[in-house]
Amino acid sequence: MVITSRQRRQTLAGELLVWQLAIVVIVLAAVAAVSLAQSKSTFDRVEGRRVTALAEEMAGNPLVRTQLVRPAPAEMLAPLLQSTLTRSGVTSAAVAGRDGEIVASTNPTLVGTRMPSGGPQVVDGRGWSGELPVNGVIELVAQAPVLGAQDGNAGDHLGTVMIGRASPSVWQRLVGASSYLLVYLGVASVLGVAGSWLLARRIKRQTFGMEPREIAGLAEHREAMLFGIAEGVVALDPHQRLTLVNAVGRRLLDLPENCVGMSLADLGIEGRLYDVLAGTAPEGEPGDLARRDEVVVRRGRVLVMNRMDVTKDGRRLGSVTTLRDRTELAQLERELGSFRSTTELLRAQAHEFSNQLHTISGLIQIGEHDEVVRYVRALRKHRESLDLHLTSRVRDRAVAALLMAKSALAAERKVRLKISERTALDRLEPTDSADVATVLGNLVDNAVDAAASGSRTGDGDPDAWVEVELRQDASSVEIVVRDSGPGVAPELAQEVFSHGFTTKAAQGGDRGIGLALTRLVCKRRGGEVSVTNTRAGAMFTARMSVGRPADRATEGVR
Repeated sequence: MVITSRQRRQTLAGELLVWQLAIVVIVLAAVAAVSLAQSKSTFDRVEGRRVTALAEEMAGNPLVRTQLVRPAPAEMLAPLLQSTLTRSGVTSAAVAGRDGEIVASTNPTLVGTRMPSGGPQVVDGRGWSGELPVNGVIELVAQAPVLGAQDGNAGDHLGTVMIGRASPSVWQRLVGASSYLLVYLGVASVLGVAGSWLLARRIKRQTFGMEPREIAGLAEHREAMLFGIAEGVVALDPHQRLTLVNAVGRRLLDLPENCVGMSLADLGIEGRLYDVLAGTAPEGEPGDLARRDEVVVRRGRVLVMNRMDVTKDGRRLGSVTTLRDRTELAQLERELGSFRSTTELLRAQAHEFSNQLHTISGLIQIGEHDEVVRYVRALRKHRESLDLHLTSRVRDRAVAALLMAKSALAAERKVRLKISERTALDRLEPTDSADVATVLGNLVDNAVDAAASGSRTGDGDPDAWVEVELRQDASSVEIVVRDSGPGVAPELAQEVFSHGFTTKAAQGGDRGIGLALTRLVCKRRGGEVSVTNTRAGAMFTARMSVGRPADRATEGVR
């Protein structure tokens, strides 16, 4: 399965080609634009003056003045216009009467049509120059008024002379600019070389100096590594945006397909998981710490995460975090809990029995035979009392065996395990019994650690105790475990569950998954676990839903 980004990135070769073509096009366009603009400016300035001078010269010609006031002036003016066209090399020449109608022109098709006016100043008897469409072609023209010179019409506006020069094409302008075009091309070449050099530096910096073959090999190795391992891999940039995640990591964190490029905040990641991925350190500690074997519970999964910062030449590039799923291992531990409890019970009983045999042997050796009998009777009475008290209140055998084992283990640590008088638990279905045993075992272990560590000597306190209370109704079981330890700091009341702390870890800093697994089991069964402090110590309360009790279900069948 291939990781894709939210927007497909261009290849290195494609990016280089696009940038080089863009530089060339921009430079050529700039050169062409400057050349054409300068050519047009020169043409308008030079040719504009020339056609204006020709138009004024023809307007002042006595022949033109005298023929405009006579009938049929075209017979005399046409040769004059053609001579001017041939002599000066202009494109067109025309003369119009007072009413603006062309009476003579080098283009016979224009005779009888109205002369295009460049502006109102021409009608008022003033000259004008500029571009006008003449017979469908844009020409640079100059219009000059013909004024009367005789006594009868001196100063009168008799007509208008128009001289036009067709504007050169783009190619003609480029050819005309050949004298200075080489200079522009030289400048363009320098700009192109400089742009290509800057581009090469930019690409080399982005690829950390690696050649395309090295980049291809690195990509192949990365793909093989990411998708050939069973662990999840998540890479972040310095702004906490995902730059890489493999399929296992996306599945473990329940991320969408298009998660690459999104930030942790956009993905809704917060709390403990955010702290580990982002490298956020607890208060008072330096940030961006390397995280080793951090336990995080994420949507029903127990994850073990390791985070490392990535730097290159002293520059921080981001971080890489690996994830391992320990959910199946935690479930296996839960399933083996009852067997482990039985083994612990047998070991503790063997240890206790060995001590009792040593006592009996000593009494025999010193000849206290009556004392041996009384000692054996007391042991039997105590055992029968303990078994009767426990089994009468806890009818589920697996849970009862667990409590017997925990009682013996607690006694070894000089902690007294008590069963509350309010305890009442019927037989449970095997799956319910396993979950109850898991939660109860974890809570008792943490309570025994807390009670034992609360002693002044460190070897246990004769008054240290742990009390267990089990309550059951038709659909749920409530487990309450109290201890005589120092309690849980208020700021850690929720942290101990979300971080996977134990009560021992809350003091020493080592992390485990005991309480995290406890909360996971309770939540999966629609319950919750909480901790409060009492005058004596801490009190953990866990609630979970269970099925119908096994003995009641059997009675219903009967």
